[in-house]
Amino acid sequence: MTTPAMFRTLLVVLALAGCDRVGHIGKPPDLSPAQEGGEQVAMLDPGLPMATAHRAPLQEPSLWSGGRRSLLGDRRAARRGDILTVVIEIDEEAEISNATSRRRTASEDLSVPDLLSLPQRADADLPAGAGFDRVVGIESSGSSGGDGSVSRSEELTLRVAATVTEVLPNGILRISGTQEVRVNFELRELLVSGFVRPEDISRQNEITHDKIAAARVSYGGRGQITDVQQPRLGQQVLDAILPF
Repeated sequence: MTTPAMFRTLLVVLALAGCDRVGHIGKPPDLSPAQEGGEQVAMLDPGLPMATAHRAPLQEPSLWSGGRRSLLGDRRAARRGDILTVVIEIDEEAEISNATSRRRTASEDLSVPDLLSLPQRADADLPAGAGFDRVVGIESSGSSGGDGSVSRSEELTLRVAATVTEVLPNGILRISGTQEVRVNFELRELLVSGFVRPEDISRQNEITHDKIAAARVSYGGRGQITDVQQPRLGQQVLDAILPF
């Protein structure tokens, strides 16, 4: 590849890397369209038709019917497209400290003072100071020590509405929820997904994060403040490849 071609390729890469930041220069970041995603698809899907052979007679005028729209009906999310509230309350602290110490001493000594009088005969031919009285002598010692500690504290309290996107064959509900809040030129986004059991949903149609299997919670943002805090692409590449 010639030098001009490499230069043009580099310009294209840099332009693509900066597109996300250039998109909100002089204006707040754009919100994601609410009409896109699996949540709206689940809401628009009518689902499978209910069996009508043994359907109970309609009791709409009665206040005590068991329907979802009645006064005492169960309004918890149970079908594809239903909405429930996910309560995220994380308040965790972890502290780990350990210390290790290791020491080792070894000594090896090999001598041949008398072997068929061969050492004595060989000593006469060896240079002055050399002999077989002590052929090999090795001594070694080593020591190592380590000390480390980890301290972490996390606190997060959030509430987000999630949608049932799928009902698995065993009745487990797959949920997914998104939330975006824009304040001035900074956009905060919250993503929640996972699997829940219908019986874990409370009568208030809420479920806590610790009852969501394979829970994925992402809380971040984009905008001017995030751009300043985020290292540039070149700096991230150098941090990844530099050995020192």
